[in-house]
Amino acid sequence: MNVEKPSHELPIDEILSLTLNLYLSKFLQFFLPFLIAGIITGLSMYVIISSFPIPTPPSTTASYEEIFEWFSAFLSTVISIGILSALVTWIVSTTTTGIATKYASDQIEKGTSNLGASLNFTISKLPSLLIAQFIIGILTTIGMFIFIIPGIIIAIMFSLTIPTIIIEQKSAFESLGRSRRLVRNRWLKTFVLLLILVIIVGIVTFVANLLATPLNTTYPNASLIVSSITSSFLAPIFPIAMTYLYYTMVAREVGPPPPPPF
Repeated sequence: MNVEKPSHELPIDEILSLTLNLYLSKFLQFFLPFLIAGIITGLSMYVIISSFPIPTPPSTTASYEEIFEWFSAFLSTVISIGILSALVTWIVSTTTTGIATKYASDQIEKGTSNLGASLNFTISKLPSLLIAQFIIGILTTIGMFIFIIPGIIIAIMFSLTIPTIIIEQKSAFESLGRSRRLVRNRWLKTFVLLLILVIIVGIVTFVANLLATPLNTTYPNASLIVSSITSSFLAPIFPIAMTYLYYTMVAREVGPPPPPPF
């Protein structure tokens, strides 16, 4: 597939079209890292949950001391599972997003890309990626708790952080400021693009889970497996779209190329 680097700001529909075209043309290369990540995450969740079994609730005749002891153990177990699960998700999802971003960037800029090279490059940038994603996650969570809207604004503001680390090789803190400058005056456009992606993923996942629900009677938790595969199938769309959005925002920043001489 012949992919050209955007030389001017692209509308949302063209970004989505280019995203789908690139994904479909390199489906296996984009899908494979997320499938492996889904397997790793699923196995990790299984090990974590198995290692921290939920305490058996006390009987209705239990004393206050027994209830308090159970509640303390229950709370400790839930917190441990939550922290370890978040840690695994943070590392795995950040890594796969970085790989997909690098692979898409190379394909857009050079017309060729290598999955192994994308993995190696992402690992070299992993400290910056993890720090940036941690900061964004904390700020977004605080914003959501405050009044939801601030959390959405933060998510939009820092939506191009990973592309700036991967493509411009910025540090974690530099990438945050760079992302904010790139989406400046294009907040609504970025929000609409993210919203469309969330709606697409949500609808497809819902339909897939709905179709898989009857399998649960014969194969318990079949819908969870279908959901995991569906998520792996759709997940590459986000980093590819954000990579194209990055290039279109850079093109807007630089301005259109001069007309050819007569």
